[in-house]
This record gives sequence, C-alpha cells and structure tokens, in this order.
Amino acid sequence: MEGGHGKADRTEFTECWRTTWKTPYIMRLALSAGLGGLLFGYDTGVISGALLYIKEDFQEVNKKTWLQETIVSMAVAGAIFGAAIGGWINDRFGRKISILLADIVFFVGAIVMAAAPAPWVIIVGRILVGLGVGMASMTSPLYISEASPARIRGALVSTNGLLITGGQFLAYLINLAFTHLTGTWRWMLGIAGLPALVQFILMLSLPESPRWLYRQGKVDEARSILEKIYQPNEVEDEMQALHESVEAEKADDRATGENIFAKVKGAFSNPVVRRGLYAGITVQVAQQFVGINTVMYYSPTIVQFAGFASNKTALALSLITSGLNAIGSIVSMCFVDRYGRRRLMIISMFGIITCLVILSAVFWQASLHAPAISQIESTHFGTNMTCPAYTSVASTSSWNCMTCLKAKCAFCADGSNQYHPGACLASTTSIRGMCRGEGRTWFQNGCPSKFGFLAVVLLGLYIISYSPGMGTVPWIVNSEIYPLRYRGIGGGIAAVSNWCSNLIVSETFLTLTQALGSAGTFLLFAGFSLIGLVFIYFLVPETKGLQFEEVEKMLEDGYRPKFFRRKAADGSTKVVG
Repeated sequence: MEGGHGKADRTEFTECWRTTWKTPYIMRLALSAGLGGLLFGYDTGVISGALLYIKEDFQEVNKKTWLQETIVSMAVAGAIFGAAIGGWINDRFGRKISILLADIVFFVGAIVMAAAPAPWVIIVGRILVGLGVGMASMTSPLYISEASPARIRGALVSTNGLLITGGQFLAYLINLAFTHLTGTWRWMLGIAGLPALVQFILMLSLPESPRWLYRQGKVDEARSILEKIYQPNEVEDEMQALHESVEAEKADDRATGENIFAKVKGAFSNPVVRRGLYAGITVQVAQQFVGINTVMYYSPTIVQFAGFASNKTALALSLITSGLNAIGSIVSMCFVDRYGRRRLMIISMFGIITCLVILSAVFWQASLHAPAISQIESTHFGTNMTCPAYTSVASTSSWNCMTCLKAKCAFCADGSNQYHPGACLASTTSIRGMCRGEGRTWFQNGCPSKFGFLAVVLLGLYIISYSPGMGTVPWIVNSEIYPLRYRGIGGGIAAVSNWCSNLIVSETFLTLTQALGSAGTFLLFAGFSLIGLVFIYFLVPETKGLQFEEVEKMLEDGYRPKFFRRKAADGSTKVVG
C-alpha cells in the first residue's frame, strides 16, 4: 500500500472513534470506499456456494473438473489484470474515477453471470467481476489512506480488511438464503451487483483524493477537502506535510525512474530492496500455498467431500469457516502490534500444518471406511443406469463408494442407513432424481462418513490458525519492509505474486483431489506450508515497532534468525555470511 501504513493499535482505534464522532464525514469517506473490500470478499465467498447449483444446471460443468476450476479461477485471472492496470488508472485519472470504473465493470459482470445461458458466459462474467475486484482491491485502501487523518489512518484502512472478511460471511449468508429459490445460483451471483451500485452512487457525491489533486497541481481543491477532514487549526500543517510528501515522491520518481520497467530493474538491483522482496514475496506466496483459497472458493464442496451431501447443509457448515475468518481478522488487529508480525506468522504456520496433517488423516480414514457397493442395489434402478465402469470390471468385491466416485459415477445410499452398502450409478440428472425420489441420499463429491463432523471441526481450527497470522500479517509486512521510494513497486510485485499463487491454487485444487484424493491433496498443502515456514523463519525479519529507516538498516546488514548469528569479540551478534 502506498505510504506504508501499519496496522492500527488499540490507542489508534480509540482516537478513530473520537475523531469520526466529531467529524462523521471521515467515516463516510472510509466506509463508502471500503465497500470495494466488501465486493472483494463477496466475490471470493459467493462462488463456492453458486458452483454447487451451477453443476446441477449444466451437466457439462458437472462432468468436467477443469471447467469448474475455470469458473472459479477466472475471477482471479481478471483480478491480476485489473490490479495491473489499476495502478495506471489511479495515477492517470484519479482514485475516485478508478473506484467508479471498478463498480461499473463489477456490476456488468454480475449481470452477465446472472443471465448466463451457458458456462462460457459465466466465465466471461467472472473475468469482468475479477477486473473490478482487482481495481477495487488496490484503489479502495489507497483512497482511504489518502483521505484520512494520519493519526487514525491505520484504523480506517483496517476497515477495508474487515469488510473483505465481512463480505465473505455475507456471501455465505446470501447463498444459504437463496437455496430454495428458482434460479438459485443466478440470484447468488447477480445480487453482487447491488453493493457495486450502492458504492457507485455514494462515490459520486464524494471528492477525489486530496493527495492526487495536489500532485496534479489542483492545490485549492485539495485544501477544500482537507478543510472538511481536519480541524481548522490543523489544515495548514497538513497542507505543508502534503507538499513535502508529494515533493519527496517526485524526487523518488526521478531517482528510480518513472517507467515501470526501470523501477522493477532498480528494485532488484538494490540489495536492500531485493532482501525486502525476498521477505515480501515469501509471505505472500506462503499465504496462498497453505491452501486458504481452496477453503474460501470450495468450502461447501470440501464439506461434501467430508460426507455431507445436502447443498444446504454444506452451505450452512461453510458459514462457520467464513465467520471464524472474520473473527480472526479482529483478533489480528488486537495482537499484531503486541506480539509481532514474525511470531504471529510462525505460530500460525504451526497451527496450519497441524490441522492439514490431521485433516489429511481424517479424509484417509473416511476413504478406507466408505460404504461398500452392493450389486443388488446397483441394479435396482435398472442395468442401464448402473455405473459403466462398475459393470465392466471382472471383480467388484473391492468396490466402495470412494471407488465409485473416482470412476466419475455417483453413490445412491441405502434408504434405511446411508452407511450400509449402496448403489453405484451413472451420474446424470434423471438418475439423481430417481435416487432422491425413493428418499435416498445422492453422493457425488464425497461419501457417507462418521468422520465428517471431525473434518468440519478441523476446517474451523485451520481457519482459526490461519486468519490472525497468515491471513493478515503478510499485507502488514509488505507495507513496512521496503524503503520509502520503492514501497509502491515492492508492494505491487508482492501483490502480483499473491494473485498468481492464488490463481495456481484455485485452478488446480479439484484436479489434485481427483489425482491424489482429498487426503493426498491436504497433505500436499501441509508440505507446502512446511516449506513456507522454513522460508519465513530464514528470510522474514521482525518489523514490529521499527521505524522505516531501522528496517532499511537491518536489511542493509543482511537478516539472519537469532540462532544463526555469531557473536563478535565485543559480545554483540553479527550476521553469519
């Protein structure tokens, strides 16, 4: 984030309450812009529930894993491009115009998805929504930070992060609310256009960022806005601070080059910035490769992997994970300045690894104890409706529900007890209707399991471990780890690495579960998390309580963990190597 604003501490939140009570206009600015975070969170959460019903309406999507992954991940691909062009639009046309444009693109994308007659149209809509999300994700916090008093800036910027997790929770609530309506997924995806429309209307009546106006030479306009934000006796001091900040920024541009390629080259050729990028990119990539967005994008599907076949039940249980994620964001605000960035991330990674390993073991046990396949049950609906793979094998004695699902068929549970041997049937809409017509449960993503509730509990513990540490701290580290003149480009490079990692994880999750099983996939993420922990330990310094100049000095000397420093003759510690 431009300006390198850290997380707010408790004192800053108290001051924020006092200031906004006296000047409500400030909170109006922050909340109106912060709706961009709500859009971001809503889009992240809503697709997980909508995908369940999209698969029911389009058999092509139901049968092709890559198509499901593409529907989910194209929003991420759009966000990468949106974030990339968002920086140029911000500088060229201003923060306000960028937010308005993001709202228009997002609104159009939501309408396209809601009216989509075919899967490819949903994908187009997802790309448009992603473009809007990418632009809003970088512009909203920037606008808030530039239109807020410095003493409460961290607290107000934190509202954007809180609205992201709040948007995810809202998405799951709306998903659950629309489960009984005709056109379920269309309502889920289309309603996303409403907050974009609200933000567009609110932003029309709000001013441009005073910092951007000042840099464009519109000094009087910048002053008039500052007069609405600050007390009369503070305005002149803020104008002077703004003048000094903008002049310093222009000097930095002259030193590093205004061309983006020159800035990137300069960043990697500077040892201090390069070491900062090692740390910044490490935490952003690790944040994604612990598998968090498999939970955010596919949470109801994972719940179904655990044996809960009902879409409504899966959505209700997924609501727990999104709620815990929102709570974790609040916990992070309270503890990140007390216990430090590095310590929170390391503790978080230990919790994540433990949960993923146990979750893998639970899914492994569930697969071993999956209900058997009964030949009598399988032919009960007619031989031509039995799974083709099941009828073509010489011996079916070793087949269970999990074997059936791996053959791209579905399991129709026994009517009296779902843990008893059931039928392995071809996965079609008509056969699914026949199975449910007899009061049986249709399993297509996972098998009946007595371990299912334990898997949901572990997902909750995983979120509790992730959210206060790896969920929020990587963004704080990236706002503090770079020298001032390289903060924008350094944070941008790290953010792109985050989006690209997000795309890789979301685009491959379902394919991995087919190839490795749920147990193997979560164990793989545990392995990635362990590698991430090692890299964080060796590359990421503690920045809590340090001035930017102190961080720069630490990176200049080269960072090593405490146990890898050698003592000098005078008893002080020195970096090894």
